[in-house]
Amino acid sequence: MNWIDHESYMEIYPPKEFNFEECLIFLGRSNQEILHQINEENVYKLIKVKESLILCKIGYVNNSIKVDFPISLPSVHYRAKVAEYIWEWFDLDQDLEGFYQMGGQDKVLRTLVQKYDGLRIICIPDIFEALVWAIIGQQINLPFAYTLKKRFVEQYGECLTFEGKTFWVFPSFEKIASIPVDDLRKLQFTGRKAEYIVDIAKAMTNGELTKELLLEKKEHQQIQKYLMIFRGIGAWTAEYVMMKCLHITSSFPITDVGLHNALKNILGLERKPTIEEINELAADWKGWQSYATFYLWRSLYDKKI
Repeated sequence: MNWIDHESYMEIYPPKEFNFEECLIFLGRSNQEILHQINEENVYKLIKVKESLILCKIGYVNNSIKVDFPISLPSVHYRAKVAEYIWEWFDLDQDLEGFYQMGGQDKVLRTLVQKYDGLRIICIPDIFEALVWAIIGQQINLPFAYTLKKRFVEQYGECLTFEGKTFWVFPSFEKIASIPVDDLRKLQFTGRKAEYIVDIAKAMTNGELTKELLLEKKEHQQIQKYLMIFRGIGAWTAEYVMMKCLHITSSFPITDVGLHNALKNILGLERKPTIEEINELAADWKGWQSYATFYLWRSLYDKKI
C-alpha cells in the first residue's frame, strides 16, 4: 500500500490504472444509496474503526487520492486503518495489466476497456455487509433492494451528522445476531430473507463464517462450496461475495440479470443470451471474469450520464 500521512490529511497513491472519476460514476449510480454521499467531486464515507466512527472526505488531487477528516482528526493508528479500508474499497492491490491485455483483444470487452479505462471494482470490504447486500438483492429489482438496505441501515446502523447531513455505517453482525427475525419482516423483508440474514449474523458471531476463514481456503471452488453451506447463499450470492469482498478475479456471477442485460445491449441482441452463449462469449475471460462482469455492469449506467 502506497500512501503518505500528512496528519491533517492523507494521500493515497493508486496504481497507474486508476480513474477516480469513473469510480465516482459507479458510486453515484443510485440516489438511494445510504452508505456514502457524493458532493461535487468528492465522496463522503463514514468508516468504523473499532468503536470510533470516522467521517472521510475522499477526493482526487494531483494523481493521488486525498483523504480529509471533516469532523475530527483520528489517531495515527486509526488513520492507517482508514487508508487500508480505502485501498481495499477501490481494489487498489489488483494489477489490471493482464485484464487490459485480454480485454483489448476481446470482441465483447474491447470497447469497454477503452471507455472505462481505470475503473476498478468498487468492493465491499466488510463480509457481513457483502453477504447481506447480496441476499437483499436476490430476486427483486435494484430500486427496492436499495429501499430495503436503507431501512435496514437506518434501523440498526450507527451514524454521525455533519453540516446537516447524516452519514451511516452498516450494522454489525453482532447486533443483527441478537434481533428477532420478525423485526426484519416489519421492514418488508420476506420471512426467508430475514431468517437467512439473522442466521448468517449468528454464524459470524460463532466464528463459523469469517473473511479470514474464507481467504485461508485459497481455491475458488473451495470458497464457493463453503459459502454455500449456509442457508440463503446460492451460487450467485457466493460468486458476488467472492468478487466484491474477497477480490477473487475468477469469480463469475453468470446468472446475474444485469450481466445478461449488458450483453444483450452491447451485442445488439433481441433477447438475453443463454448461459451456454455466455460461457462461449466468456471463453477468453479466464481469471478476469469478475472484472469483465463489472465493466459490463458499468455499461448499464451510460444512459444516465
